[in-house]
Amino acid sequence: MATKVYQPSEAELEILNIIWALEPVSVRDVHARIAETRDIGYTTVLKQIQRLTEKGVLDKQVSAGTHLYTSTVRATDVKQQLMDKVLQTAFGGSALDMMMHALGNDKVSAAELQAIKDWLDKQI
Repeated sequence: MATKVYQPSEAELEILNIIWALEPVSVRDVHARIAETRDIGYTTVLKQIQRLTEKGVLDKQVSAGTHLYTSTVRATDVKQQLMDKVLQTAFGGSALDMMMHALGNDKVSAAELQAIKDWLDKQI
């Protein structure tokens, strides 16, 4: 799969995360996942998926009469591009500042901190 430069909107990223986890996936399944956490119309999700397909971010196949979607962009590439943008725009290119900010809140569990420590130990 070739690397495509693509920076999704927040709504598109929500859909892409579901597609990356379940692909191939139907609009109905994407809608059901999003509807678990917020009120959203089926046609809204359908329209967003159609736009992502028109942009070349999704591929559509028909299987037994059901339209199934897969991503043409890799999750790691999109996430890296988003991180690079945040790193440059919000933290002036300082990975240390970004990491300190991310770890400085109360949302990081002890297990996550241990995993980071283990990863850092392997880098040295």
